[in-house]
Amino acid sequence: MTAVKPGLRYSAEHEWLNDEDPVRIGITAYAADQLGDVVFAELPEPGDTVTAGEVCGELESTKSVSELYSPVTGTVVETNEDVIQNPERINEDPYGAGWLFTVDVTEEGEILTPEQYAEQTGTEVA
Repeated sequence: MTAVKPGLRYSAEHEWLNDEDPVRIGITAYAADQLGDVVFAELPEPGDTVTAGEVCGELESTKSVSELYSPVTGTVVETNEDVIQNPERINEDPYGAGWLFTVDVTEEGEILTPEQYAEQTGTEVA
């Protein structure tokens, strides 16, 4: 069973975010497991504006294509170029090397605690 990492916050669409400035965003281990092997990542570019709850990119896996939703509104500061070149990082280390992008946040969308996200996904915080 996939565990939810404590110390992060989550969106209902399976993205995680930290409390740093700028905020770092990625997809959860649960989402990575559901996607299967990620083979392509289309991410927002530095300077792009993202809006909480709206599509900002997509991830393609051997199973499907999944839209990526931003959990916050703001300006993209950095994109993880390593993930674009090596999308398997998302599956290998979704909370570490598989992060996706950072945002200078002006507004947050609906954010879940680790416990709320674990309840939504039927997993546990560990």
